[in-house]
Amino acid sequence: MENESALKLTDEDFEEKVIKSDIPVLVDFWASWCGPCKMISPIIDELAKEYAGTVKVASMNVDENMETPNNYNIRSIPTLILFKDGVEQDRMVGAVPKYSLEEMIKKAL
Repeated sequence: MENESALKLTDEDFEEKVIKSDIPVLVDFWASWCGPCKMISPIIDELAKEYAGTVKVASMNVDENMETPNNYNIRSIPTLILFKDGVEQDRMVGAVPKYSLEEMIKKAL
């Protein structure tokens, strides 16, 4: 269940695409077997389109990339973390509604 318009992240490019980003980055930590992850996948795609140019929306498969989720203490998925200037600003866990994610994004802008 890949997010078509969200940027796909790996452990190798996380620092370059997220930590060094000049705009805020919302990262969706997910897995293909996770039901709630599949539920919010369309929302992640919508946000990627709606905030293109102002906020990067990215996803990381926790089964394919173990190091980064471990570094950020990801214990349940989906976990959504908003990074700004390379620092975690906010975090939500679970299949949260779109407006909750929009509020999180707006606080970072």
